[in-house]
Amino acid sequence: MTVYLNGEFLPLEQARVPAMDRGFLFGDGVYEVIPVYSRRPFRLAEHLRRLQASLDGIRLANPHGDAEWSALIDRIVAEGETDDQSVYIQVTRGPMAVRNHAFPKKITPTVFIMGEPLVTPPAEQRERGIAAVSAADFRWLRCDLKVTSLLANCLLRQMAIDAGCVETVLFRDGYLSEGSASNIFMVKDGLLLAPPKNHLMLAGITYDVVLEIAAAHGLPHEVRDIREEEARAAEELWMTSSTKEVLPIVTLDGKPVGTGKPGPVFAQMYGWYQDFKQHVMRHG
Repeated sequence: MTVYLNGEFLPLEQARVPAMDRGFLFGDGVYEVIPVYSRRPFRLAEHLRRLQASLDGIRLANPHGDAEWSALIDRIVAEGETDDQSVYIQVTRGPMAVRNHAFPKKITPTVFIMGEPLVTPPAEQRERGIAAVSAADFRWLRCDLKVTSLLANCLLRQMAIDAGCVETVLFRDGYLSEGSASNIFMVKDGLLLAPPKNHLMLAGITYDVVLEIAAAHGLPHEVRDIREEEARAAEELWMTSSTKEVLPIVTLDGKPVGTGKPGPVFAQMYGWYQDFKQHVMRHG
């Protein structure tokens, strides 16, 4: 696998980062994940805008302009072995001379890019649905920033894995926020509901796509705060992300969601999403 690190394209096994890098010592950095279909990065401009927002949020200057990012990503995609890929970008504040929480006066960001095969969920998960657990959202208050310090998310996701589940649905102060690594939608009385974009959730690109598809097909939908009791009484729950696409959650904490099977609104959305992927994501 060929990766990009600080101006060089080289094999992954040769890529090295200094031990004093602030990303390694403090998690002081941001990242972005861009799905690629038929070697076409999907919504690159939107991903780069989100990357810029994350960099602004941690007060780190963007090391590249959009044209430079695009050229680097195109090279990584071209070097990849598969047509469908997941491109990972990470920018940290770079190395420091002495371990110190304060920002160094002179900063040389570390920039890393790699591409991996994009693996979507198996048909069985889509057809049967997935199990999820719930947990209190104990992460920090800037979940809108896509930062590399993801220990809380890892701990929350591991709760699901330990329970034999796929995702952990998070609630904060009595309201639905998101999943440990996904956005969460619910359906009640045929109405699709989504939590609003704010500092307590990471607004996913797939989140936007699902709402756009709903609007295009006339599916009733609403973006608003969702109370925990509403989510637990939902007829359907979905998780969405660039790699998971749209997946139905059929049990939450061991209790069935709705009928305990993927619902009819999910079936509609999944079909629309796959059509969108085929005709838009793959063709620009």
